[in-house]
Amino acid sequence: MAEKKNYYDVLGISKTASQDEIKSAYRKLAKQYHPDFHPGDAAAAEKFKEINEANAVLSDEDKRRQYDYELEHPGMGGFGGGGNPFAGGFGGFEDIISSVFGGSPFGGGDTRRASRGADIEQTINLSFLDAIKGCTKEINYMRNEPCPACSGTGAKGGTAFKKCVRCGGSGRVKFQQDTIFGRTIQVGACPDCNGTGKQITDKCNDCKGKGYLRKETRFTVNIPAGVDKDSSLRKRGFGQAAGNGGESGDLYVYFRIEPHKLLRREDKDLYITVPISYKTAVLGGKIQVAGIDDVQELTVPEGTASGTRFCLRGKGVRTVNGTGNLYVTVEIDIPSRLSREQSKKLDEYESGIPLKSCDNMQKYANNISALYGKKIEKQ
Repeated sequence: MAEKKNYYDVLGISKTASQDEIKSAYRKLAKQYHPDFHPGDAAAAEKFKEINEANAVLSDEDKRRQYDYELEHPGMGGFGGGGNPFAGGFGGFEDIISSVFGGSPFGGGDTRRASRGADIEQTINLSFLDAIKGCTKEINYMRNEPCPACSGTGAKGGTAFKKCVRCGGSGRVKFQQDTIFGRTIQVGACPDCNGTGKQITDKCNDCKGKGYLRKETRFTVNIPAGVDKDSSLRKRGFGQAAGNGGESGDLYVYFRIEPHKLLRREDKDLYITVPISYKTAVLGGKIQVAGIDDVQELTVPEGTASGTRFCLRGKGVRTVNGTGNLYVTVEIDIPSRLSREQSKKLDEYESGIPLKSCDNMQKYANNISALYGKKIEKQ
């Protein structure tokens, strides 16, 4: 028997993870292994499928409880009152069968549910500023839309059905199988009616009984300000049609954001590195810093070291969780080439500055003297 997958390991979370942590881990991994970013990569596609499978179980509280019990009690096949799969009669076991096959194998009520259509995922390319400021984008894709003539049932007028002969309308049939351990009986969806309990007597003329029509879907989506690469939007009912009158799947929109030439983003904060002259670093002055909408002015104090970071508060990304900051790192831009005359003037300038005026060099000279007993000058 194949070893059961550990869905917690698949998502890289602990068994005590909250629903928010599960959602965050899923979004991050789904974005990382999304097929759009790995075209033709079978391994990435399989990983993406595994991530979705893990999320489908762990994000549903009932399925998660069942899964946790099966992890702790391999082979028991379910959970019930007090942790015992058979406690309180067949209650726990019956619930599991119902969730898998749409009803109880032991009779009592028609609890069939129509299957749900598959979800669709689309990726939209955004510029750096569009993601920060928000925009509208037109999206179009092909999908199976519910047939309007039969309301997605596949039957003419949406009502041309009869009770399935094979399953008697229950939607379930028993399958017998002989194995090395003996004869087993399983209950599964009826193959004649696909578990619906009904068979079409007169097919819809428009969709020929499929319940859906292949069409292009086109609409405008409003992208809110502040979306990031881990963000996604969901539009209910815009996925694939179920094809049997069931609920259509959802559309998930992900974002691929182009980098900015100067700015770097981390959540709602922005970062930039600005080169400054040696004179500005020593004497101080005002510098121009690229921002979201315009250039910002920053005052650099005298004696600023290369690599010093400043903060322009409230000049970052505005989101529903607040507005971030713009962090500015200044780096002294050292000239790569000097003329003979410039080199001479630099020598004269350096010779006129005593060592004690240069804090870092003086500190270094003192450490050399203490460690090695040698005295050094400026270097």
